[in-house]
Amino acid sequence: MSNVTALRSSVRPSPVFLFVLGLFALSGLAVWRYGTDVGQSARILLFVFVVSGWIVSLCLHEFGHAFFAFRSGDRSMAAKGYLTLNPLKYTDMALSFLLPVLFLLLGGIGLPGGAVYINRGAIRGRLRHSLISAAGPLANLAFAIVLGVVLTQLATSLDHALFWSALAFLAFLQVTAAVLNLLPVPGLDGFGIVEPYLPRSWVAQANRVGGYAFIALMALLWIGPINRGFFSIIYHLTDLFGINTDLTTVGHALFQFWQKVGLG
Repeated sequence: MSNVTALRSSVRPSPVFLFVLGLFALSGLAVWRYGTDVGQSARILLFVFVVSGWIVSLCLHEFGHAFFAFRSGDRSMAAKGYLTLNPLKYTDMALSFLLPVLFLLLGGIGLPGGAVYINRGAIRGRLRHSLISAAGPLANLAFAIVLGVVLTQLATSLDHALFWSALAFLAFLQVTAAVLNLLPVPGLDGFGIVEPYLPRSWVAQANRVGGYAFIALMALLWIGPINRGFFSIIYHLTDLFGINTDLTTVGHALFQFWQKVGLG
C-alpha cells in the first residue's frame, strides 16, 4: 500500500467529531436566528456554539500534529486513531480538552492542549520534527485567519450581532492558543520546534522541568503587567486578521451566560 493510499484510508472523520461539528453548525444557526437578542436562552446557545467550535479547533490542532507525523514516518498515528479527529482517541483527555475548556470558562484564554504521542524515533530529520510541532498552532492560526476573512467580508451589518460577536470571540481564542503554544517553553509546541537544534543535555533538563515551566507560565499570565502585554500582542494580531476588538469583547461577555452584562 502506498503512502498516499494508507493516508487516505486512515483519514476518516469519526462519528464523534462529526457530532461535535454538527453541534457547532446547528448552534451557530440558532444563534444566527436570534439576531440581536441577548436573552438567557440566546446566551446559552452562544456558549454551546463557542465551546463546540473550540473543541473542533482542538481536534484540528491535534490532527495537524498527527498528520505531519504520519507523513514523516510515524505510522502509529493511524493505529492510534489520531487521524480520525476523534477527541476520545487522544491519550490524555484532561490535558488536551478538559483543561483548555476550563481555562476558557475561567478567563477566556485559548489554552493549547497536547495529547498526541509521537514515535520520534521513526522520524528522521530535524526539520520534520520542527514541522510536526508547528503543525498544531498553525492549524489554530489558519482557523483564525478563515474566521477573520468571514468577519471582514460578511459582518457588515449588526442585524446578527450575536452571531458575529460569538465568531469574533472564537477567532480570538484561536489566536491566544497559537501565540501561547508557539512560546519556546518546555511542554509547549514552541519548544518542540526549537528542541531538535538544542544540545541534548539542555533538552533533558528542560524535560525534567517542563510541567513546572508550564504552570509558571500560566501563573505569570495572571500578573497585571504581563497579562496586559500578552493581550496587547493578541489584539494586535486579531486586528491584523480582521477580527473586530469590540465584537470580541461583546462575545466574551455574552459567552459567560452565568454573569449579568450591561452592553450599554
